[in-house]
Amino acid sequence: MGTISNAEGEIEIQRLPVNSEEHTFNGWTVKYTKSHILHSICRTSEKCKVKSEEQCLLCLYESQLELPHLPEMVFPNNRLILTHKTGAFIEFNALDALRQVCNGKEYIKVEVAYSETWKESRLPENLGQKIKPFDWTFSSDYRGTVHNSAVITPTEERINMEKLKEKEKILFYQELMLYEDELHDNGISSCTLKIRVMPSSFFVLLRFFLRVDNVMVRVNDTRVFHDFSTDYVLREYTNKECGVNELSLPLTVFGDPNLLSPHMPLRTAIYEKITFPATKLESTGSLEG
Repeated sequence: MGTISNAEGEIEIQRLPVNSEEHTFNGWTVKYTKSHILHSICRTSEKCKVKSEEQCLLCLYESQLELPHLPEMVFPNNRLILTHKTGAFIEFNALDALRQVCNGKEYIKVEVAYSETWKESRLPENLGQKIKPFDWTFSSDYRGTVHNSAVITPTEERINMEKLKEKEKILFYQELMLYEDELHDNGISSCTLKIRVMPSSFFVLLRFFLRVDNVMVRVNDTRVFHDFSTDYVLREYTNKECGVNELSLPLTVFGDPNLLSPHMPLRTAIYEKITFPATKLESTGSLEG
């Protein structure tokens, strides 16, 4: 079967194949979808303006986020959904992650020598108004999208990281990229996701990583852990960041957040317990929308 494209020759992402798997473990259904990068130009602008319910994914993202521009690479169909037997769920997706990017709000301004020139170069030529401030690093403190029936409370309990280091059979593993931008060759900004399921538990790591060359580094990690012998999920969020000149490390380390993070100062930490309703829900909301 041939590839479906529009009159301009650009492939329509809605028509591209989506890789998908779904498995059930101890009362939890784990489903992921993975597909291609978001296209950069809308070829059906008239229809998108008139029929909002039929918007292409690009117009959907632009209307929902209202950012001056999107990251260079966005993966709108990459998502992970962990559904509890009651129907409540925890989901991870690019749109909700980008909702957390500061747009016209207060944020810590990060600049490189020619960041203003760069930002202007990324905007459409016909944009006649001055853009409002936004975080051009696309930093996000997204911790996942939790069904509104779940109860989230602070906790003193911590994820047992040593237990996670123990050798245990991996029943399921997947990695997903939500978005990435090379900051016009000034570094890297990325939001990635990993999940692994073992016989005793599942563990998710959602990571936002930012490196502005010769300026600063930031690692925002969300860890989600569930021991199948318990009736709750632990969620831990940490923010680490510092100036590059605060770390006396080889340059190669700055490209690997796994090596870099242990050397960075902790700025923020949030520890939560997520519990779910005792009975099955009649409706879980849209998992696919």
